[in-house]
Amino acid sequence: MNRDNIVIEAHGLTKRFGTFTATDHITLSVCEGEIFGFLGANGAGKTTAMRMLCGLSKPTAGTARVAGYDVATEAEKVKRNIGYMSQKFSLYDDLTVAENLRLFGGIYGMKRSEVKAKTRDVLVELDMVATLNQRVAALPLGWKQKLAFSLAVFHEPKIVFLDEPTGGVDPVTRRRFWELIYRAADRGVTVFVTTHYMDEAEYCDRVSIMVDGQIRALDTPARLKETYHAASMYDVFYALARTARRGE
Repeated sequence: MNRDNIVIEAHGLTKRFGTFTATDHITLSVCEGEIFGFLGANGAGKTTAMRMLCGLSKPTAGTARVAGYDVATEAEKVKRNIGYMSQKFSLYDDLTVAENLRLFGGIYGMKRSEVKAKTRDVLVELDMVATLNQRVAALPLGWKQKLAFSLAVFHEPKIVFLDEPTGGVDPVTRRRFWELIYRAADRGVTVFVTTHYMDEAEYCDRVSIMVDGQIRALDTPARLKETYHAASMYDVFYALARTARRGE
């Protein structure tokens, strides 16, 4: 790994809530333009880890730098230099598509002329020009999903965090969404994505798998399958997840 282009780096990153250790000394590095899959069963600690990397939660121990900024001491700078898409898409259903784009452009500090030009480009790319003045609530789920991703990268951040962005949509829509991810990565955007769909893990450059708050495996999908003598990423995930002790 070329350390000159590392944009996400964590060393011993830990988060405790009282006596419970949600994230236990995780260490990882992610390079510019990489699609990095962050996997784990419910309760494994992946959402807690992502919140720390996004500057939304302060670590109990360990260090991490994202886009060159310390997540503990420079959280606001981290937030300004990343994009984020949650499972709930973060859209305002009572606003139109245009109003959502203007709102987020303003939040990101973009000039009005930049927002106008970017709005046109985004809607052309998504084939959603006709939806400009429609309320988001009226859009099909797949269109909302595409729009939410475009809003996450509207200000052209170098890094985008996606928290289970394809939950609840059909396989065809999921595949189309991943085409947007590929396009972003081709532009040099680093994509850090959590998912519980093991077929999506195959689309990532590298994958980490968390169990009980710890990273138990981290490698390319091909090498993970070779290491665990597995036919698919589901088999790799199952081999690791069945060792979990949380919830017993």
